[in-house]
Amino acid sequence: MGKAFWTDQEFDRDRDGRYAVHVRKSLDEFEWGDIAPVRFACTAWRLATPPSLTPGFVRWDRRILEATCHRNTWDGSLFARVRLASPLPEELRRSRAWWRDRGWQGWQRTFGQYVEPTQQDLARNPFLRASLLVEAPLPLDDLPPEPEGPHERVEQSAHRAVTVLARELNALVSPVLDQLG
Repeated sequence: MGKAFWTDQEFDRDRDGRYAVHVRKSLDEFEWGDIAPVRFACTAWRLATPPSLTPGFVRWDRRILEATCHRNTWDGSLFARVRLASPLPEELRRSRAWWRDRGWQGWQRTFGQYVEPTQQDLARNPFLRASLLVEAPLPLDDLPPEPEGPHERVEQSAHRAVTVLARELNALVSPVLDQLG
């Protein structure tokens, strides 16, 4: 089973802990005073992933188009939203009657990464790109508590939160990617 998500500790270490520096510079983006670790963990995740940090401290499989974490407004729990590039459904692959020589294009790749078509591409060809949307709750058990404020070990807590989220998302999404092949 391949890894869907991982933290790039080596790249970060080689750049003098750029994620910790980024967290320290972005303290105003955190909301303080919540008893649950959810808001803190979601902000730490956002700061660890593109476009906030490029390349991200959190890396992911090339088929993952985006991965976000959110606080559920219903009960305050944590959930993830992950969008994956997917092959076309069997019903569309089985017959090309719908195709009608229009020059349909699928997912484009740049250096193996799935990319959205440019405006220039869209002016020339129609695109049909399948994707899967995974939305699932994530456990809070191993998340660090939210720091008391912006000066209490924020970088270490953010690092721990992101590591836990990457592990949980990896366990959730890796089997789906393995099945897609």
